[in-house]
Amino acid sequence: MSPGGKAPKGPRLFLSPPHLCGAEEKRVAEAFASNYIAPLGPQVDAFEAAFAEHTGIPHCLAVASGTAAMHLALHCLGVGPGDLVLAASLTFIGSVSPVRFLGAEPVFIDAAPDSWNMDPDLLREALMRLASEGRRVKAVIPTDLYGQCADYARLLDVCAPFGVPVVADAAESVGARYAHGDGDMHAGAHQGLAASIFSFNGNKIITTSGGGMLASFDAALIARARRLSQQSREPAAHYEHKELGYNYRMSNLLGAVGLGQLEALEARVAKKRRIFAWYREELAGTPGLCFMPEAATGKANRWLTVLLVDAGAFGAGPEDIRRALEAENVESRPVWKPMHAQPVFAGCRMFGGKVSEDLFARGLCLPSGTAMAREDVARVAGLVRQCARKGRR
Repeated sequence: MSPGGKAPKGPRLFLSPPHLCGAEEKRVAEAFASNYIAPLGPQVDAFEAAFAEHTGIPHCLAVASGTAAMHLALHCLGVGPGDLVLAASLTFIGSVSPVRFLGAEPVFIDAAPDSWNMDPDLLREALMRLASEGRRVKAVIPTDLYGQCADYARLLDVCAPFGVPVVADAAESVGARYAHGDGDMHAGAHQGLAASIFSFNGNKIITTSGGGMLASFDAALIARARRLSQQSREPAAHYEHKELGYNYRMSNLLGAVGLGQLEALEARVAKKRRIFAWYREELAGTPGLCFMPEAATGKANRWLTVLLVDAGAFGAGPEDIRRALEAENVESRPVWKPMHAQPVFAGCRMFGGKVSEDLFARGLCLPSGTAMAREDVARVAGLVRQCARKGRR
């Protein structure tokens, strides 16, 4: 029931549900026919190869989640107790929790207003300050927020004098593009990056229901991560282990789903961007509303359409809109709560903070599933506009 006691109207619209293209069933049937239904197998191998070809990142490792991919990347870079890792504050916790898994300390960097991604100027300030204090920074993690690539080239230029590697959290940006002086490339495909991680969670633009990918131009890093992901088993007939590893392997069945989903990726990106354009058209001219900007350095996949609300000009706040949408069986969600404001990271250092705090306070993610029709977008936009009218009575 809705907060007012009335039954929700219309079919449920989820934020970003899975969307099958039809090729997945055939790929999974092939996996069943081969009897490779345990972790690893030919479908996982094929998924890794296809993802490498699509992204242009030559070495790929399919794992259980994007969080697992980040954990492996940081482990391979030697992150450990006493180290600092600088990360975007405006992100999902899976980008940062592996820092703590390894006993290191996260330091958070605010977002830039023009992209909502990690602010390179604040990153430089943080690196200089920490270097003056004699602190050891082992890695930097920028997030491609809501499918928009961070400015990799600029971030790498900032990190270069300090010798700090950069791991791109591209969990949300599969299919997005990054453009700079060296050309146009897939998200996470800049050769200067130590590694990039991707997510195939159920809400992502393509999904394996659960899963992730660690990708790099460094063959040795991926080889080490692969061994770690398989319990660090030594090449012996018996089970021999010289170090502790993890059970991060991807199921062959999920690899088959990923292969099928990858076939539809470009169509999914085009549809996500079309949904964003529909929302922009439907809500054009509405006082107090604007959308997440697109950076000049690329083409976002628009994984989620994100609305920014000026409550004074609009007549209602984002939480008012979210509740009104939920009452009509429409799912929406606030922008990520910044990591520096999360209780689990209380006491961690933060450079800046006002931008990400403001975006959290004013932002709302709208339903953006690729199976949506124009009529669905019109329904959501109409409900949003009604909030303004109610707020002005």
